[in-house]
Amino acid sequence: DWDYNPNQRIPCNSWESSRPSNSEIIDDIVIPVCKMFNLPLAFRMGTKRNMNTIIQNAHSLSGDGVGIANLSPIERICLKYPKQKFLLTFLSRVNNHEICVLGTKFSNLHIFGCWWYCNTPSTIREITETRLELLGTNFSASASSARVHDQLIYKWIHAREVIGEVLGKHYFKLGLTGWPISRQQIRQDVSLLFGGSFEEFMDKSL
Repeated sequence: DWDYNPNQRIPCNSWESSRPSNSEIIDDIVIPVCKMFNLPLAFRMGTKRNMNTIIQNAHSLSGDGVGIANLSPIERICLKYPKQKFLLTFLSRVNNHEICVLGTKFSNLHIFGCWWYCNTPSTIREITETRLELLGTNFSASASSARVHDQLIYKWIHAREVIGEVLGKHYFKLGLTGWPISRQQIRQDVSLLFGGSFEEFMDKSL
């Protein structure tokens, strides 16, 4: 876990004064660079590092596991920097509902992808359904999350299939209410979920 507290400043006379806090690094280095180059700041939260040090040492990141992320730092940083754009994804499906609600409260926050352990068909289905219900198409449904190129192939195949099933179910429910569904509307929604929403997020003024 990490924390962000804008009031957390290490005194110069502290023995830790040579080691800046997370908040100082973000406030004094990361945010100014993002502003200078008009970049969003992306967070991937929920990794439990070195859960099993034996396989960690043998296979790089294999020892990392899943932890439930504390989202309070995201609330604080979005409030402090309302004109800075932030991207957020997570590793535990437990965080999904809370993160979707955050996405409805902060216009400078964009939710994206099903990362790492969340990139399985059953979890993609659950996460996408909740996001559609709370965010509409104001999120990015998929990100490669690929450490090696061959992962792009199977991750894209099953993500596309599952997200298509979720959208189909929502269109069916809309149809039952009498709402007309057109090919143009479907194309527009799919385009938003697979990149268009992110582009709109980056283009908008805060």
